Amino acid sequence: LKPFWLKLRGSQAIWSARVLRAAMGDLGGAPPRLAVPAAPRASPMDPVYTAANIAKLTSYSWNAFRYIGDGLHLFGVFVLLATLAKNRSCKGISRSTQTLYVCIFLARYLDLIDHSQTAYLVFFKLTYISTSLIVLYVFWLLDKTYERQKDTCSLAVIFGPCCMASVLLANEYSVLELLWAFSQFLEGFAMVPQYIFCYRDRGAKDLGVTLYVICLGGYRVFYAANWIYKKVQMPQYSDIQSWTGGIIEISFFCDYVLSMLTGASLLRAMVLKVDEKINELQDKVEMQVLGSSRFAPKQAVQGAELRQRRGGGGKEEMDVDA
Repeated sequence: LKPFWLKLRGSQAIWSARVLRAAMGDLGGAPPRLAVPAAPRASPMDPVYTAANIAKLTSYSWNAFRYIGDGLHLFGVFVLLATLAKNRSCKGISRSTQTLYVCIFLARYLDLIDHSQTAYLVFFKLTYISTSLIVLYVFWLLDKTYERQKDTCSLAVIFGPCCMASVLLANEYSVLELLWAFSQFLEGFAMVPQYIFCYRDRGAKDLGVTLYVICLGGYRVFYAANWIYKKVQMPQYSDIQSWTGGIIEISFFCDYVLSMLTGASLLRAMVLKVDEKINELQDKVEMQVLGSSRFAPKQAVQGAELRQRRGGGGKEEMDVDA
């Protein structure tokens, strides 16, 4: 039984994951699946993969939780653009996170060229793609204000596992479905560079940056509520890729909120330590292969950890992590 092809024997219709997504209007979820019960049946598809069940799942997909989630996501994007315009600076924003979102939207929303969709979906998808590209263009324009020394997360460490997970857990081995699965896993880690940036920039008090981070995390929380609602209404519903990415992203978000409100954090020290180790390993590889490194040796300066990083003009910038 292949979960990505739903053959309705009565009507001879073939339902693919892409068609189901279009019917349900899912912006942030992976191709839905209706789990087949373990008990053997004479005709296993008929009791589960019926037009009635698919129509029911589609109706449950359009619920208040997903609308609130979409609204928070869109609001967060415009908060980011407004913050960049107001400050005329990229200060406080992780370019790595914005790069990840460009990759996510381009990979996920290629289905725009595959089949027709509702105006609601087309609007959101085109908006996300265009605004993410605009943000990167703003980073290029305001490159002198970009705080490279605080944006230390290695994207290669995120891309590698997400590529492997998408190959292993994709519902269908087609280009669009592999890219869709990849985008789901990648979104689970998309805000990690921003969290690392914020952890290193503890003194920053920019309301726009904080509101942006809260909106992006809150959007995912409401999408999780959307998945729970659909699961309660239809126990056969399964969406492993979305659930995995959502759990990872919500875990990081909850830890960030806890750290912001109380100063205590379960993941902050671990995330920064892992980030340091990854950068140290990357520096060693660069020294072996290229004969030079982005970072000069660390020095202890008045109880702080000082890192030197080469800037665009060959000059060195200082990064002090208290």
